[in-house]
Amino acid sequence: MSHRIVLATLNARYMHASLGLRYLLANMQRHGGLAVADCAVLREFTIQTPPAEIAAALIAECGTPSAGDVHVIGLGIYIWNVEQSLALVQALRAQRPEIRIVLGGPEVSYEPDTQPIVALADHVITGWGDVSFPKLCSALLFGPRPLMKTIAGEQPPLDEIALPYAHYSETDLAQRVLYVEASRGCPFKCAFCLSALDKTAWAFELNEFLAALDDLYARGARTFKFVDRTFNLKIDASVRILEFFLDKLAQQADAPLFVHFELIPDQLPARLQDCIARFPAGVLQFEIGIQSLNPRVQSGISRRQDGARTAANVRWLVQHSQAHLHTDLIFGLPGESWDSFAAGFDELWSWGPHEIQLGILKRLRGTPLAQQDLAGDPLTRGMVYHHAPPYTVLQTDAVSAAEVQAFTRLARYWDLVANSGRFGRSLPLLLQGPSAFAAFAGFAAWLWTDTGSTAGLTPERLTDALFDYLCGPRQCDPATVRAALLADYLASGARAKPHCLRDVLPRTIATTARASQVAARQRLHRDTATVATLET
Repeated sequence: MSHRIVLATLNARYMHASLGLRYLLANMQRHGGLAVADCAVLREFTIQTPPAEIAAALIAECGTPSAGDVHVIGLGIYIWNVEQSLALVQALRAQRPEIRIVLGGPEVSYEPDTQPIVALADHVITGWGDVSFPKLCSALLFGPRPLMKTIAGEQPPLDEIALPYAHYSETDLAQRVLYVEASRGCPFKCAFCLSALDKTAWAFELNEFLAALDDLYARGARTFKFVDRTFNLKIDASVRILEFFLDKLAQQADAPLFVHFELIPDQLPARLQDCIARFPAGVLQFEIGIQSLNPRVQSGISRRQDGARTAANVRWLVQHSQAHLHTDLIFGLPGESWDSFAAGFDELWSWGPHEIQLGILKRLRGTPLAQQDLAGDPLTRGMVYHHAPPYTVLQTDAVSAAEVQAFTRLARYWDLVANSGRFGRSLPLLLQGPSAFAAFAGFAAWLWTDTGSTAGLTPERLTDALFDYLCGPRQCDPATVRAALLADYLASGARAKPHCLRDVLPRTIATTARASQVAARQRLHRDTATVATLET
């Protein structure tokens, strides 16, 4: 069966499911008068799939060309897929030039005149597409044909937007992360983030939203990733959502459940604490954007954050809840030097979060920081970015190109050693000293010199590297190091034998259920959070 409208995107991984495209599909009837079952289909691919293969699949969905028929392919464009999407559009243009190509998404919503992919498209919708894309499709199919190439997305009240969750398939529920949102927008104005362009945050009608969650749960959904920028902005709504999941746990105590939220770090009143404390281990995961702990840097990027309350709240979550805490820092912010970042890292590490994601500033089109860069603002003077996505900063007035390169390697090694959860007993040995950041930076520099690579480092090779470094340059007691590495290696469930443990490992290494569960949850979060961070 051919379809006149094909919605598509290239996800970073198969496990991701596009929430945005499902919103467009859900609103085709309401705002375009188009029956989805008769004319529209959603197709998702990954950035690893060859563009020619994707083009062939999309063309097959459109069917053979016929006189008078119009076919529309709508593509969601993001910082992580724009290069592959450009190759896809080029292939579509070469093979079926009559197909109308409509682009949307954050990457093409700003500075469109400079982008080759926009030049090849028929139309671009900037901003919200829930209403504008269905209206455009209706006009393309039935007239009158729109004359404008760039269409500013219409932002309706949220109660006029049909919720998309019925468009998660049974396969999605079984195999993929389900993205949901109780609200849109953000009241904060952090200069590096696209959410700074929002005037405030808007909430969906809570009863309708919870009914949709209930339906997803009844269909078998057990993994929910909330994409709200400010989940705990309105405490009444936050508590009701948490109580929804607590009720599900009470009804099915043994059923698996995993829920991810982004929290404002300095707002955690007692009512919310009481709810959070009731969750068992392995269910809640909080992503907490710290970004910088330097007040001068925070002020420069218009980030409001109460440092004392942030510290107290993170410590409370560590000590009094069983939630998994994933915190974020960004390297390369205007005015943030290597030493300043190190001080912030050490402070955050002392609070005890389970993960610290070390991000590097990216120039996101449309953000206040990008606009200041275009205007020659003194704040962004000296900032140089890579010309290709994801437009990572290469140097600033406060950090050199060599420091950015060193940090990039350090961040990769930190993910492999610290955030992987594989070295829980060995990591304290590595980070001991007056500065945890300096201690790990020393290891990162040594490992780079030793291997010359940030890829292909297996758990066994990392185990041997930690042993060599701790017993060599750090002069730790070999028996203490070997005992810690052995305990970590057995707990990780790995099955090979590192050189340094060959005489102490049992012949058969069993993987415990708990270790496997924790590792799986950490991998799930890293896969989803890394992509989310690219757009923030």
